Formats: sequence, C-alpha cells, structure tokens
Amino acid sequence: MNDSLKTLLVIAFLIVILWNLGAGLYYMLVDKGESKRTVNALTRRTALSVALILLVVLANYMGWIEFHGGP
Repeated sequence: MNDSLKTLLVIAFLIVILWNLGAGLYYMLVDKGESKRTVNALTRRTALSVALILLVVLANYMGWIEFHGGP
C-alpha cells in the first residue's frame, strides 16, 4: 500500500467522523429529544474514532507506517 493511499484512508475516516458529528448536532437541534438519531450519530462517530485509532496502532505494529519522533 503506497503512502498516498494510506493518507487518503485516514482523511476519509476523518471526513466520515466529522460528518457524523455534524449529523448529531443537526439531529439534536431538529428533533429536540424526540428520537434517537442524535445518539445513533454520536455512537457511530465514537465507534469510527476508536476504529481509526486501532487501525493506526495496528498499522504501526505491522510496520506499514512509522511514527515520527517529536521535537
């Protein structure tokens, strides 16, 4: 897997995470507590965030990516 594909995968995850965050905000304002759409959107966002973190840790463990040293 080349570097640009890895970058696009992470960016796609982040876009979907932000989309679900925005959907949760929208549903919270529109539904006013009458449905579970807000909870479902924020649950998906949390699950995607955890999946992204686990994916990055797994990729580092497998040697697909390498973390850079800090300053």
